[in-house]
Amino acid sequence: MTDDVGRSDGRSDVPTDEEADVPTDEATETPRGPRAASEVDFADLSLPQRVFVAAVQNPTRGVVIVALFAFAFSFYIAFWMVFPRIAAVFSVLVVVLGVALGVVYYLFDRYVD
Repeated sequence: MTDDVGRSDGRSDVPTDEEADVPTDEATETPRGPRAASEVDFADLSLPQRVFVAAVQNPTRGVVIVALFAFAFSFYIAFWMVFPRIAAVFSVLVVVLGVALGVVYYLFDRYVD
């Protein structure tokens, strides 16, 4: 037998006296108290921080995505050189769509919680 309040078979699914005093969330059985400094919820990260975490976890994928963006940008430049008026119309449409999406994102971020 062990001196712990926990199980004698070495499993740690039974809380000790110190852990039993911490209030838990009934659905997930996780402590509701302050988190440790090293614990970070992925939902708390901003978009650039999420991109950085994804790039660190799989750098090959990040390099491939950057290469594909560079390839697409070269086609965009070639499109401007060959068909400047059509490229200008498409560029204006992309800017208008980007502004509209930015406004929607801002409104959702501000008013929907």
